[in-house]
Amino acid sequence: MSRSVKKGAYVHVRLLKKIERLNQKGEKQIIKTWARSSTIVPAMVGHTLAVYNGKTHIPVFITDALVGHKLGEFAPTRNFRSHVKGDRKIRKSI
Repeated sequence: MSRSVKKGAYVHVRLLKKIERLNQKGEKQIIKTWARSSTIVPAMVGHTLAVYNGKTHIPVFITDALVGHKLGEFAPTRNFRSHVKGDRKIRKSI
């Protein structure tokens, strides 16, 4: 279910302030963030955000195609290996 249009998209306040400050200065820096639930807004386009996945910060370059998505979608928290039964044998042979 999507968020109400009346409320608008959720963006962490401090993150938005940092982005706006960099836009005014015209600078491009990597911004570390733990706000995985923040929605990507057009003001973020062109910036690189390092999104925390629970272990490390994963750099995500924001483009027009990412607007409207959440930051957490681009920093996976789980590492899927495989369901193949003989997977150990295959890995050892490689």
